[in-house]
Amino acid sequence: MKEHPMVPPGGHRLPPLPYAYDALEPVISARTLKIHHDIHHKAYVDGLNQAEIKLVEARRQKNFDLVKHWEGELAFNGSGHILHSIYWTVMAPEGRGGSPGPLTTRCVDEYFGGIEAFKAQFTSAAAKVEGSGWTILTWQPTWRRLEILQAEKHQNLTQWSGIPVLVVDVWEHAYYLDYQSRRPEYLKAWWRLVDWREVERRLRLAVSSKVPLTR
Repeated sequence: MKEHPMVPPGGHRLPPLPYAYDALEPVISARTLKIHHDIHHKAYVDGLNQAEIKLVEARRQKNFDLVKHWEGELAFNGSGHILHSIYWTVMAPEGRGGSPGPLTTRCVDEYFGGIEAFKAQFTSAAAKVEGSGWTILTWQPTWRRLEILQAEKHQNLTQWSGIPVLVVDVWEHAYYLDYQSRRPEYLKAWWRLVDWREVERRLRLAVSSKVPLTR
């Protein structure tokens, strides 16, 4: 597998969308997608770059008086950038996302007892995120199985070593223009956009990772 070069401090870029702004309609409008990607995601990229540059300056000057602030900005904006980058890729125009692949099906069956049971838990978890945040299906290499996590404010409620496989954004900017406060309606419609081929690809990469087993 070809290794990607290190991203230098302050070198993050907003990834382009893998489809047109109107490609996810009617589930997500072109207006929502454009604002979400071009403004909100870009703000996380800019915030991440600024935090990394400030930390480079702190190391150079050996002055860490503001390290807590910039570490917090690093976690918040870095998590926002990563999760949004995954979010765009695990969606596809309606009717083009296929069905769960063989590895996804097997792993979901083993732990959740079936795809419908998994979707019910994932949807409920997303609907009940307090305030703003995400729901994430992760591969936990430590235990060699999947897990569903709520992530409030991006960086909270994580589980170390977990690798995101499928994510849904439940910050209000992801759905409010189209659904107002009706988050459950957004989530029900969102499943029509899931690109199961990308979920399968990400899961295969995650399963191949190796970490020490902890019980």
